[in-house]
Amino acid sequence: MLELLKAVFFGVVEGITEWLPISSTGHLILVQEFINFKGQSQDFIDVFNVVIQLGAILAVVVIYFDKLNPFKVGKTAREVQLTWQLWLKVLLACLPVIVMALFLDDWFEAKFYNFFSVALMLIIYGVAFIWIENRQANRVPTITDLSRMPYKTAIQIGLFQILSLMPGTSRSGSTIIGGMLMGTSRSVVTEFTFFLGIPIMFGASGWKLLKFFLSGSRLTLDQLLLILVGMVTAFAVSMVVIRLLTGFVKKHDFKGFGYYRIALGIILIMYAVIKFLFA
Repeated sequence: MLELLKAVFFGVVEGITEWLPISSTGHLILVQEFINFKGQSQDFIDVFNVVIQLGAILAVVVIYFDKLNPFKVGKTAREVQLTWQLWLKVLLACLPVIVMALFLDDWFEAKFYNFFSVALMLIIYGVAFIWIENRQANRVPTITDLSRMPYKTAIQIGLFQILSLMPGTSRSGSTIIGGMLMGTSRSVVTEFTFFLGIPIMFGASGWKLLKFFLSGSRLTLDQLLLILVGMVTAFAVSMVVIRLLTGFVKKHDFKGFGYYRIALGIILIMYAVIKFLFA
């Protein structure tokens, strides 16, 4: 029961931090310093952390199912065309990070999945959010409708998504920053970020599971249950967070997230220093 409660807690953390530009990796590192599954290998924990993201992304599929479904009965020919165009923009935007991840994801994780690197990225991108919001304060976005986003802009946002390979950056954070610099409104880039997560998270989960099984490892029934509980929790929490965030960005900027990132980064550095001094 205690292990299941841990899975629920990790699902809550994933469901909240996956969509907010505050780095789910940074939060998981902090949480796992104090809470972890008893007797589980690091390989399983790595799989668990990635696969529960499927629960989060399924929330996007459910909430935006009509918009994302080109085969929905009742859609006009123009609406079907716009749906296919949306999917093409999503796929084009995802190609750069998919290609880079195939070669560099393991390297980034091995070299930079640590307190200092994550804390540094939290602070750097926290400052970036505050700077960008101040820069955009008196500027009117040029792209306020996702259906009118040029393919070029989608690809440019996709290039920014490569930055998320660095732990602590945040996938949503990197794409939101890129989109705002490219002239999109907060609402448009936030929604586009949700959609970019669909192929990215399904791909990341499948790739992680494939490597896990190819290494000769197998999932036990207990481990499958932990993953399922984490996924269901992440799905339920994401259903709430996505709706709250879409409403929030219509009236507020991202400065608050920037200040939060800076504060969390400082906390991580302080904790790492204290841990080193008293080890």
